[in-house]
Amino acid sequence: MLPAGTALAQVPGELGGSRTFPEQAKRGTLAILSTVDAEIDGKPVRMAPGMRLLSPQNSLVMLHSVVGKQYVVNFRIEPSTGMLHTAWILNKAEIALPRPGSGEQRNFRFESDADPR
Repeated sequence: MLPAGTALAQVPGELGGSRTFPEQAKRGTLAILSTVDAEIDGKPVRMAPGMRLLSPQNSLVMLHSVVGKQYVVNFRIEPSTGMLHTAWILNKAEIALPRPGSGEQRNFRFESDADPR
């Protein structure tokens, strides 16, 4: 019999339960420009020397393997340096959850929000 942690590691991220993110993590679109430069929502940001990019399965992603790609992420900026410290690539279920920085101000719509036609 496998320990629970080992069994869970073999389950795809979308089936393996939900991840918890730090309260201060924000949502954005991360574009990897190089192993040290990126953009979040079109704004340039430097990546910290120990920057961690985590896949939807919570495994470490090597930055050189995703140069030129873009992902919806939750991220943390190091307050003392302003550098990108950690980013989590989100799965579809996580993207659907509201988060600061996601552009959504509320998780409901008013009738007056409808497009006038």
